[in-house]
Amino acid sequence: MMNGYDEPKGEDPFAAKGGIVSAFDAFPKSKPQYVQRTAGGGKWTVAMTIVSVILFWSELGRWWRGTESHTFAVEKGVSHAMNINLDIVVKMKCKDLHVNVQDAAGDRILAAERLSRDPTNWVQWVDAKGMHKLGRDQHGRLVTGEGFAASAHEEGFGEEHIHDIVALGRRKARWGKTPRLWGREEDSCRIYGSLELNKVQGDFHITARGHGYMEFGEHLDHNTFNFSHIVSELSFGPFLPSLVNPLDRTVNTAPAHFHKFQYFMSVVPTSYSVGHPGERGSSSIFTNQYAVTEQSQEVNDRVIPGIFFKYDIEPILLNIVESRDSFFVFLIKIINVLSGALVAGHWGFRLSDWITEVMGKRRRGGHSDGMLGSKGGHYAD
Repeated sequence: MMNGYDEPKGEDPFAAKGGIVSAFDAFPKSKPQYVQRTAGGGKWTVAMTIVSVILFWSELGRWWRGTESHTFAVEKGVSHAMNINLDIVVKMKCKDLHVNVQDAAGDRILAAERLSRDPTNWVQWVDAKGMHKLGRDQHGRLVTGEGFAASAHEEGFGEEHIHDIVALGRRKARWGKTPRLWGREEDSCRIYGSLELNKVQGDFHITARGHGYMEFGEHLDHNTFNFSHIVSELSFGPFLPSLVNPLDRTVNTAPAHFHKFQYFMSVVPTSYSVGHPGERGSSSIFTNQYAVTEQSQEVNDRVIPGIFFKYDIEPILLNIVESRDSFFVFLIKIINVLSGALVAGHWGFRLSDWITEVMGKRRRGGHSDGMLGSKGGHYAD
């Protein structure tokens, strides 16, 4: 008997049990009577549990979102045609506007015959401050009006996950309806629709009747010129209303009758893919992005006023691929992260326990009781 503990005869409390195989156990265990639970250990356990849950949730979200890679390449193949999708309101009557396309191939396309034109009123599209008010809900979030539900964030290129863009791109899109006049006077024209163009440099322009081209008919009075406009949609390629382009929801007002608006756009063919192209289960859509610069100024009566969209096609292809690790790789990452957290917590507990022991000895002045409770290391007779 020692210190009131009866040790069983012929039994080594620290010896391996279970035969020869148990001697190779890399994870030895202690008996419950030799394990002491402390308040400090409990606090560290709770803290490491919280940290482990946060790390697991973060890794799960990263795996679920996947990773995006952007690569550039020269566009392969020979392209001939490209769609332009337009939805614009001009503060002039429809009968007073001409819509045309002139491209580098020398073709002139009478776009007005292929696009829809609806009479409307300017105040139905802007508020008292001149801001575009249609297409927004009560929280100011975007509502496309073409069958796509509004999300909590702004939709747009690079602002949502690629799998969302690909999924929306496979849905059939339609143009929103023009608001009814309800007794208001017609003072504006909504021009909208998709138009097939040659895939070359071109100029899409909206001018006044009798100006810009030699045509027969009445010469429109200059005092009726007003090229103030609202661009709700301007995109190239398939019509994907869920994607917001640089000119979407643009409001530009003309301070004078003779005013010329010019937009210079560089169109970049873009491919969105979920999974690497060619792999089993991958899906892709092809569209276009563009960068734009604007130049608008008041002109004299010798210059043709109007709205001019000048576009140029870049010879490169942007590939945006969203990929995700397999579940097995994700499981390995989770094990590595949680193992590292547990090891760090173990060493943190050992360090804090050692600091507590050292500070306790200092408070006691460096002296301690003997094993049998005597002071100064002397034994009682």
